[in-house]
Amino acid sequence: MENPESLEEFYKRKFNWIPENIANEIGHFNLFRLEPYFEGKLKAVPYRRRDFYKIMLVKGASTVHYADRIYEVKKQALSFSNPLVPYKWDHLSPETQGIYCIFNPHFFMNFGQIQQYEVFHPNGTHIFELTDEETVQVENIFEKMQTEFNSEYKYKYDSLRALVFELIHFGMKLQPAEIQITQHGNASLRIASIFLELLERQFPVDDTHQTIGLRAPAEFADQLNIHVNHLNRAVKEMTGKTTSQLIADRLIQEAKILLKQSSWNVSEIAYSLGFTEVTHFNNFFKKHLNLNPTQFRKGGINSRKSGNNR
Repeated sequence: MENPESLEEFYKRKFNWIPENIANEIGHFNLFRLEPYFEGKLKAVPYRRRDFYKIMLVKGASTVHYADRIYEVKKQALSFSNPLVPYKWDHLSPETQGIYCIFNPHFFMNFGQIQQYEVFHPNGTHIFELTDEETVQVENIFEKMQTEFNSEYKYKYDSLRALVFELIHFGMKLQPAEIQITQHGNASLRIASIFLELLERQFPVDDTHQTIGLRAPAEFADQLNIHVNHLNRAVKEMTGKTTSQLIADRLIQEAKILLKQSSWNVSEIAYSLGFTEVTHFNNFFKKHLNLNPTQFRKGGINSRKSGNNR
């Protein structure tokens, strides 16, 4: 499987140049226009993980391959991409245009943990179809970002971080209420948050010699130094799902990504996901998707399609 695309590779592919100081930067941020493309073959972003974050406003019909899902953007959308999940954009409309910002995790070092927000979770909602009114609001935020980025203000990057957070919160407010984790500053929230962080810390799996170490609720409870029943209650209260269900969902998602994106055989994928026997992995996969990994790889089912993910 290909390694994640680095910032240097992104600049080389997109613009055929690399910023001089990018290798020495601790935190990187940049802003680009997605210009209309009227002639020749429509541009497509290759299906791959990146090692940076991206927030984009796009106008025009598009198909987005994101992890194990396919989104169809009919008119305009706000998208959130993160280093954990591969994606690919196919712009179907010649007049597609928009604006986007990219930044690496170090850009927010000591300024917040953006990976905690649902729009960057692997199982979260990442593409939001926008109304015309919502599009104007997002455009206004990006215009402020453009003005700030081009300014000589000494603390402009602090302002840019605040505007990135504004886009994140705008997107999160578009999510259906039932999938948002209840924000209570209590012990259950802290336990559920740490559990989710421990779960996500094991992904992505990028090497066939790598295997995840935590798969059972009891193993996570041991890490948290609490009883497994306490963990299960907290997770259920905060997410509406059981601990086992969240673990299984994440394993299935990663399995689908590896089956779709990598050339690893099923045994290698099974091992990387912590299964000691490939038959156990096959049974686990079939239980959740009603077909085995080989059938899925051969296109036994299509990824779930979603138009307006609102």
